[in-house]
Amino acid sequence: MKIIAIDPGYERMGVAIIEKNKAKEELVYSECFKTSPKIPHEERLKLIGKEVEKIIKKYKPEAMAIETLFFKNNQKTAMHVSEARGVMLYVASSAGLPVREFLPMAIKIAVTGYGGSEKSQVTSMVKKLIKIDKELKYDDEYDAIAVGLTYFATNLGKK
Repeated sequence: MKIIAIDPGYERMGVAIIEKNKAKEELVYSECFKTSPKIPHEERLKLIGKEVEKIIKKYKPEAMAIETLFFKNNQKTAMHVSEARGVMLYVASSAGLPVREFLPMAIKIAVTGYGGSEKSQVTSMVKKLIKIDKELKYDDEYDAIAVGLTYFATNLGKK
């Protein structure tokens, strides 16, 4: 089974394609897609949608796993990420992909065993749980991979 896993963002969006063969997960693709703050809001949303569409067409996943939003502070950022997330959900739905959403705490529990883990602990465990053949510059990619691993850690990823 192959899925697309997303750490939603507006300026930076982590994306991973993870495939599970038998009992092992394999990272097929990952990236951190960025949009420039210099371009209009609606154009940034369009770019995010086109990128997710392109990845879905190329890798043909069977489902989407995405992190739910949890913001304490910046409402403007929360709104922009919510809108970008809506675009991602629309693209998944248009492609016929079932979507599974995970709270940040559930992702931390699935990857580290503790819901209060620090970001560095999640990154460290992701590196131990799945082989990554390239240097990742941004946490967003690690977060997307963690979302995908969470999908497979649940009964959802078992066929």
